[in-house]
Order: sequence, then structure tokens, then C-alpha cells
Amino acid sequence: MIDIGVNLTSPRFKDVPSILSRAKNSGVRKMVITGTSLNESKNAISMCESSYNYPDNFLFSTVGIHPHEAKNFSPESLNELKKLSTHSCVVAIGETGLDYYRNFSSRESQIESFTKHIELAIEKDLPLFLHERDAFDDQIRILESFGKDLPKSVIHCFTGSQTNLLKYLEMGLYIGITGWICDINRGKKLRNIVKNIPLEKLMVETDAPYLLPQNMPDLPKNKINEPAFLKYVLDEIAVNRCESFDEISSLTSKNAKSFFNL
Repeated sequence: MIDIGVNLTSPRFKDVPSILSRAKNSGVRKMVITGTSLNESKNAISMCESSYNYPDNFLFSTVGIHPHEAKNFSPESLNELKKLSTHSCVVAIGETGLDYYRNFSSRESQIESFTKHIELAIEKDLPLFLHERDAFDDQIRILESFGKDLPKSVIHCFTGSQTNLLKYLEMGLYIGITGWICDINRGKKLRNIVKNIPLEKLMVETDAPYLLPQNMPDLPKNKINEPAFLKYVLDEIAVNRCESFDEISSLTSKNAKSFFNL
């Protein structure tokens, strides 16, 4: 299994070596740490450079500024991202995109940041790690404006409608599925449409420490999600696609290796 999105730099993780050990013991073979700001992107790279990552190249990272943080985006931060993107462990640009659900940053600043992230991905020949919530129309408009220049992209933590899904697939995007699909109430719509994702476009992630899979037989008392719990996401996908766990695990890992050039 490969976890394509884990917030390993989160302060909620008090004992990173134990987190990584449990992940490996559960069958996670590689993970991509999500960069959500300049500082978090730097921290993600530091983790990849640390002793946590030896000897098996277990950790990789993205670099980007989350739409919540777009108000802090500037020409200076873009230059910093350019420098960070040259590191050997960096495998994608992001997390970037639009979030009109929270609007922690203005829509104008989100659109500017998003556009510059796409341009950076094109310049550096790196894929895009995308976020979108309640902003589908603008997200699609911006992505389509790049035409054939748009890099390969994955919609991280997809929670949208069938219409959204089919449009993203029509554009050639990959789809990242999290523990959202395991939520009894919120995940119902996703459980109904996950079968419509071609296996060659499917990837899996925990988004840990968030989105704890609710199908776990024993939920941790601290309610903190871990990469070790990725198997429960795959379980739920397999049940709703009527395919085996091993098939889902094998093909999503193959997709992640190819997409991120791991």
C-alpha cells in the first residue's frame, strides 16, 4: 500500500518513529507527506532527509501552499517554492486548489495562488496535488485554461458528486480516496460512485491525522488517524467496488509509483 497524502508534520503526531513503524507493520510501503505552507513544506522535506527515511526511501513530499493559506502567497513565497521543488524527495506541487467552504483566504487570493502553483508544476515538470471544496466550477475553469499544458494531477481527498467525478476523469485526472468513504453518513454518496473510478485512475490516502476511518473495529481513544489505518480505506473501497483488497492495493500502489515517479 502507498499513502499518497499524510500530514506527517502535524503537531498531533507526538512520536513520529512509532507512527512510521506501525505504518510499515501494517503494510504501507511508501508515503507522501503533504506540504500545506512554506514552513510545513520545509518540515516535510526535513523529515524526508532525516533518519526516519533510511534505508528504504519510505518518505516523499509535496511542496505547496494550501488554499486556506493563500492570503500569505506572494512572489517571495513562490520563489521559495521553486527552490524547495528541486529537492530530490519532492514529487509534486501542492496542496493547492480552491476552498470556498471555509474561505479562510479570499477567493481572489486563492485563484492567484492556484494559478501560480499550476505554472510552477509546468515549469518543474511535476504533477499537481489538488484540493477542492465547494469550488468545482472555478477549479475546472482554471484547470481547463491550461489546456494540454496541464500536468498530470490528482484530486486529493475527493468527496464530490458523480458529475464532478466524471468531469475530473474526462480531463484525465487521478482520484484520491480517503477515510471519508468509511463515514456512515458523509461517505454514502462516495460509496455509491467509487465503482465509477477506473482502477488505473484510483489512488488511496489517509490524510492523517484527519478523517479517521469509521469502519475500524476499535477506534483509537485519541481519535487520531494514522497511515497504519490505510488498510481500512482499502477495505471499504474493495467492498463497494466488489473487488479484492489485494487487487485494489496492488493497482493503487502501481498508480502512485507511476504518478509520483517513486
